[in-house]
Amino acid sequence: MTKAAIIILADTDGHENLGRVVNGLEAAKEFAENDEDELELIFDGAGTTWVPELEDEDHDYHDLYQSVRDDAAVCDYCSGAFGVADAVADSGVVTVDDNDGHPSVRNLVADGYEVITF
Repeated sequence: MTKAAIIILADTDGHENLGRVVNGLEAAKEFAENDEDELELIFDGAGTTWVPELEDEDHDYHDLYQSVRDDAAVCDYCSGAFGVADAVADSGVVTVDDNDGHPSVRNLVADGYEVITF
C-alpha cells in the first residue's frame, strides 16, 4: 500500500500555476484510482484559491477536480488569509487546522505519507 499526501500550493495566477494544479490533480487521481493506496489531497497557502475556481462547473478542470474531491481538504488558516473561507465553507470541502490553523505535515510524515507538493 502506498500513502501519498499531495499538497497544492500553486496560486490561480498564470499559466504555470494552472499546469501545477492540473499535474497535482492528475497525480491525486492516479492514487485515488488504486484501491490499495491512501490519498490525502490538501489545498494549502495560495492553493486554497483553487477550490472556488474548480467548484465552478464551467471550469475546464472541474471534472478532474470532482474525481478527487472526496479526498480533498483545505487549510483553514490559509483559506481565510487568501479570502476564500466563505467559498470553501460553501463548497463543503473539509478544512484542516491541526497545526496552529494549518495542516500538519509532520503528522503526515509520521503516519507514513510521502509528501508531494505542486
